[in-house]
Amino acid sequence: MTAPTLSPADLTDPELHATGDPHAVWRWMRENSPVHRHEETELPAFWSLTRHADVRAAYRDPATFSSARGVLLRPVRYGDDPGGGQTLALTDPPRHKQLRSLVAKWFTERSARGLEEPIRRAVRATLDLAMARGECDFVHDIAGRLSIYVICGLMGVPEADHEKIFNWTNEAYAAHTPLAAQHQLMEYYGELMYQRMEEPADDIVSALANGVPAGELLTEQEILLNCENLIGATENGRLAIAGGVHALLDHPDQLARLRADRGLVNTAVEEILRWVSSATHSMRSATRDTEIRGQRIAAGDWVVLWVPSANRDEEVFADPYRFDVGRTPNRHLALGIGEHFCLGATIARTQMRVLLTELLDHVGGLELAGPVEPVASVAVGGPATLPLRVTAR
Repeated sequence: MTAPTLSPADLTDPELHATGDPHAVWRWMRENSPVHRHEETELPAFWSLTRHADVRAAYRDPATFSSARGVLLRPVRYGDDPGGGQTLALTDPPRHKQLRSLVAKWFTERSARGLEEPIRRAVRATLDLAMARGECDFVHDIAGRLSIYVICGLMGVPEADHEKIFNWTNEAYAAHTPLAAQHQLMEYYGELMYQRMEEPADDIVSALANGVPAGELLTEQEILLNCENLIGATENGRLAIAGGVHALLDHPDQLARLRADRGLVNTAVEEILRWVSSATHSMRSATRDTEIRGQRIAAGDWVVLWVPSANRDEEVFADPYRFDVGRTPNRHLALGIGEHFCLGATIARTQMRVLLTELLDHVGGLELAGPVEPVASVAVGGPATLPLRVTAR
């Protein structure tokens, strides 16, 4: 295969992911250098994994590929992630399982079924408003609000405060800063934490504030970092939802197919997750010397798992660059696998299924109302804005 115009080194440039073609680079790497060494720049040296089998194997082997030092590329000058060893995302077994057990009940099939009708009401309300106006930014007005409102409800945030949380998270995303740096947001959750310590309720913040994994209460810092972790995960959700709608507009034959056969909604959700792959990469650190495809990975080395590349792997997906709402099987890794399989996967799928159904049932006209602005990021992918014209059936 001919080498791409861009090199593997360009994968760390956010603009490539926004306006370029990272898939051309990943395709070349899968064929020619599936385990690729990147030398240190302002980022640490790391290995890229681009094949589905290798990404899957690394996800499933936390004993060798640890999450505790950080799961996202960050400049060398920042050092390891300060949340390491303290949050759901940044722990390995057994600590990860202990933390997960505190909040797992809010993310079960039963919980998702209970949320289905509130999600439906929220979607209808936002769609009705969009149709009344005639236009909307789907990312901001619908997908973003839906994702934040759902997690806020689970965490015990009063409905009257949902919009505040939504605005604060948007400010952080727009500024490309961690949610922990949004002082109003963290102060809010600090106050909620203290309230729940005094008067526990049936919500996630209460579980974090009063639970005793391994027989000890979490520290205040651990509680707040896990709140940040859970809120931050909604960015992937909203990007996947918005990216899915964009994909359907880009492939009108598939949208028509879905309108004609509602039995395809579930497979369409899985194809949207594969196609968008909103979590662009996940990083691990090797805990011991190992070997992948003949390449020696040393203990302490960083290893980056490129999820969109794994989800276009020709060895796993037939015609991987075709968007197919009926694709089956669909063994994508958009939600991870193994110990760190996405905690909110069931709810994310429910949100997307309900949204697609409501769009098909109640929206007659759906078309772009302006240019789509993609996210410029190495960590997440999807539309930053998606201006749409929306009319009722």
